[in-house]
Amino acid sequence: MTVETVRLRNGVLELIDQRRLPSKEIWIRCRTAEDTARAIETMAVRGAPAIGVAAAYGVAAGAAALKGRTPSALQFELERHIERLARTRPTAVNLFWALERMRTCARTLLENGADRDRLARALLDEAVRIHAEDLAASRAMADYGARLIPKGSRILTHCNAGALATSGAYGTALGVIKRAHEQGKKISVWVDETRPFLQGARLTAWECVKEGIPATLITDNMAGHFMKSGDVDCVIVGADRIAANGDTANKIGTYTLSVLAKEHRIPFYVAAPLSTVDLATPDGSQIPIEERSHEEIRSFRHIRHAPEKVSARHPAFDVTPASSVTAIITEAGVAKPPYRRSLGALFKGHPVIRTERREKRK
Repeated sequence: MTVETVRLRNGVLELIDQRRLPSKEIWIRCRTAEDTARAIETMAVRGAPAIGVAAAYGVAAGAAALKGRTPSALQFELERHIERLARTRPTAVNLFWALERMRTCARTLLENGADRDRLARALLDEAVRIHAEDLAASRAMADYGARLIPKGSRILTHCNAGALATSGAYGTALGVIKRAHEQGKKISVWVDETRPFLQGARLTAWECVKEGIPATLITDNMAGHFMKSGDVDCVIVGADRIAANGDTANKIGTYTLSVLAKEHRIPFYVAAPLSTVDLATPDGSQIPIEERSHEEIRSFRHIRHAPEKVSARHPAFDVTPASSVTAIITEAGVAKPPYRRSLGALFKGHPVIRTERREKRK
């Protein structure tokens, strides 16, 4: 079956509200750029590729509401929407990649005298292309990654890197697992619950149940135990940003898993589209780490489980060093160390992935 995450209905962006899963499947409508920004900030939509696609549609929605009459006025108004969307989540580079692509498209049109209506139509078309490319990328990643999975593998994954983290279809890390399952490899999955937002327990487990993939839910601090007991054959995770040297930012707790996997000589794979690779970021020390609300640590769904006055920290991501990553799976192929060379090589022949403007942004 196919899990949908992002869809366009009658010209309006609709997102499955991932905050309500798995108990309720509710779709929310984002009619404006501000609606989309709030959906990203509050994690109604999450996962780096899905955030990028949603942001592209958000820019298109903003363009449809522009009031300016001159190219410069239209550009000024549109830039406000783009900057608003850019402030939502700082770590996921797909967000900035999609926004830069929409900005470039708009500038080209306005330089050629496009009016508001033509601009809005063209930006919606560009968002639809980004959406379609994301779906195609997830399928290609699944095919490449499944080749690395032996029959009978017991795979551990962290957070949610399935269809819900992209715009649908397969996903990234969980997409590889789904494809191996479809191929009859008789795999099974250890699902980290992924504190504090429980993306594993709520979302990955939900996707596995829907797909009929054998899965066992564990708490994050059980992973080392099962690795030591010989019950884990490989680890596959997604990514929110991959630096040029292969250092990888992913959901908090991923770094810990990489250390455990290295200690127990277990392959550690990262699956992500090329839009997640930021060649303008030299290494992981330069990746901005989002610090989310401390209240998300002290409570869950408004039920407090910690003293109100206790201090808390909530970095949403950590960085896994390239030296702990066995391979990086993309839609263009599988990169292996040294990553500066192999990741750069994958970009050749993929002009849709633009990195040159990021250097100006930083």
